[in-house]
Amino acid sequence: MALDEKFALITGSSRGIGRGIALALAQEGVKVAIHYYQNETAAKATLGQVRDHGSDGVLVQADCTRPNAITEMFRSVKAAFGKLDIFVSNARPEVPAFFQPPLDITLEQWDAALDSQAKAFLVGVREALPLMDHGGRILAITYAQGSRTGGVQPWVGMGSAKAALESLVRYFAVTVASRGITVNAISPGWTEDSVLNTLPDQAQQLIRNWHGRGWTPMGRLGTPEDVGNVVTLFCSEKAQWITGQIIYADGGASLMNPEVPPEIQLG
Repeated sequence: MALDEKFALITGSSRGIGRGIALALAQEGVKVAIHYYQNETAAKATLGQVRDHGSDGVLVQADCTRPNAITEMFRSVKAAFGKLDIFVSNARPEVPAFFQPPLDITLEQWDAALDSQAKAFLVGVREALPLMDHGGRILAITYAQGSRTGGVQPWVGMGSAKAALESLVRYFAVTVASRGITVNAISPGWTEDSVLNTLPDQAQQLIRNWHGRGWTPMGRLGTPEDVGNVVTLFCSEKAQWITGQIIYADGGASLMNPEVPPEIQLG
C-alpha cells in the first residue's frame, strides 16, 4: 500500500486496539510512535513487536487529558520523526475514571471522558497538522453505538464524549480537505483484548455467546488486528476520496435491529 517510510502516532497504543493498529501499520513499513500514559512496560513490549514486524519507532508518554502534555508529546514526535503522516486518536482513561450513570457521575468523571476524547482530539489535530503534508491521514477511534444510544447508563460520560468526537471529525474533515488530508472515525464493535476484558468473567461470556449466536452476523467478536487492518486501509492512497465518515468495523453488528431477536433476523 506504499506506506513504507511513513510515520504515525497512535495514542493509547501500548495495549489492546491501539497495539493492534500499531502492529498492522508496522507490517506495512510505517514507523510508529507508541504512546502510553502509565504502563511503560506494555509500551516497550509493543515497540518490540513493531520491530519484530520489520519496522521501528519510539515511545512517547503523555496524559491525554492534559493539553500541555499533548503538546509536549507532539514535540517529542517531531524531534524523533521530523514529520507525521498518520495520527490516530485512540487513548481513553481506565473504566473507573468515567463509568457512572447520569445521576451519579461526578464532574471529575465527566471531565475525564470529555477531556480524553473531544478535547484531546481537538488539541491533537491542531498539533498534528503542522507536521503533515498532502496525503496525511487523521483517524479517531470511537464507539458510535454508545454515542447514539442510552441503554448502558454508566457509559453516559464516554458516550457523550464520543458524540462530540464524531462531530469534530466532520468539522475537521471539511477544514483540511483542501490540503489533501482526510479525517475519519473508526467504530469497532465489541473487541477482544479491549474494554471487554475489564468486565466480570460472566459478563464477558454473555457478550461473547450472544454475538457468537448471531448478534454479530459474522459470528464472532472483533480483534485488535481487525481494527488495525481497517485503519491500514484508510491510510492507503486508495482511500484518499473518503473523509468525514464514521466507519463501522464490527462484523455487521450495527446492522441488527435491537427490537428483534437475532434468531428471527438471521432466519
